[in-house]
Amino acid sequence: MDLDFSEEQLLLRDTVRDLCAKHVPLDTVRALENDPERLPEDFWKQAAQLGLHGMRLPEEHGGTDMTLLDAALVYAEFGRALVPSPHFAGTVLAGRLLAAAGSAQQRERWLPRIASGAGVFTVAWLEPDRSCGPKGVRARATPVAGGGFRLTGVKRHVPYARSSERMLVLARDESTTEVVFLLVDPSAPGVRLTQQLTVASDTQYRVEFEDVVVAEDAVVRAGRTAWDLWDAVMHDAIVLLAAQAVGAARRTLEFTVEYALTRHQFDKPLGAFQAVAHYLADAVTAIDGAETLVWEAAWARDAGRSTARLAPMAKLFACDTFRDVTATAQQIFGGNGFTVEFDTQLYFRRAKQWQMAWWDARYLEELIATQVLDAA
Repeated sequence: MDLDFSEEQLLLRDTVRDLCAKHVPLDTVRALENDPERLPEDFWKQAAQLGLHGMRLPEEHGGTDMTLLDAALVYAEFGRALVPSPHFAGTVLAGRLLAAAGSAQQRERWLPRIASGAGVFTVAWLEPDRSCGPKGVRARATPVAGGGFRLTGVKRHVPYARSSERMLVLARDESTTEVVFLLVDPSAPGVRLTQQLTVASDTQYRVEFEDVVVAEDAVVRAGRTAWDLWDAVMHDAIVLLAAQAVGAARRTLEFTVEYALTRHQFDKPLGAFQAVAHYLADAVTAIDGAETLVWEAAWARDAGRSTARLAPMAKLFACDTFRDVTATAQQIFGGNGFTVEFDTQLYFRRAKQWQMAWWDARYLEELIATQVLDAA
């Protein structure tokens, strides 16, 4: 079993780390908290030059068709830096869905814009008081004469909705009861955006649709396979979210160890106290385990193996680990950890948000349990 990365992969990791350090320092992360529209513009432009916006998109449409393992290395660095951007919703979700189910015209029109960073996309899928599964999609898409739909419903936790050129909306076709994907302009008549304030201070919106006209050329028709396609794209995507959580947890451990070595109490560093040392030992053990699980899930996907169990396990364990490590960091930093001047609180708040975002712990556990019971 070879767990070493290639020279090209190490170069990719170091390049992305340098990019984040230069263009998304934590001062920038702080400045963009709760900002309704802005992106880290320098980072966004440089990421485009490195091909990161098209990293999971087909080469014929300007993408680089990166493996999931390579993409996981990128997302681990995004996590270390707490990069605030619509990259996940745009490239990883909307881009992959369009590449898989979009018409030739839709792919030719939109994928090059996503791959180049010229177009910002997002995904609207989760609804108030509904599950993460297929029954949770209840936004109504009513067919109209001549093609297209009228869309009515509410979506929550839509990232960067106001900054996006299009939202890819999951709705229920009332004529077939199947899930359908709709490309909706956030500025279209009948669309109302309300910013939601979150524990992570990231940019999210509640989006209300009231008889929004969606033309036929903005309908991504995947038929009976629409939900299966969404599920498959999400299984790849949560591996990247797991990598992001591992990268952030690793960075949290690094600055916590540094603090434990330099902060003195009773004439000796905090790290000299057995209780603190054991906390750090538990933390590095959990992070190493989570990291290995993430790499295994990404490698399995690239090898053509099923990740029906591995992908949910990776996100569940990685996000739990990130949450636990940041809680430990808060205890070691003491009162300092809760002050805005220290970086600890930035990671602590995002750990909880990432644990709940997209597929939460309960849904992940249901997916894993289904795999375990079906295999019995």
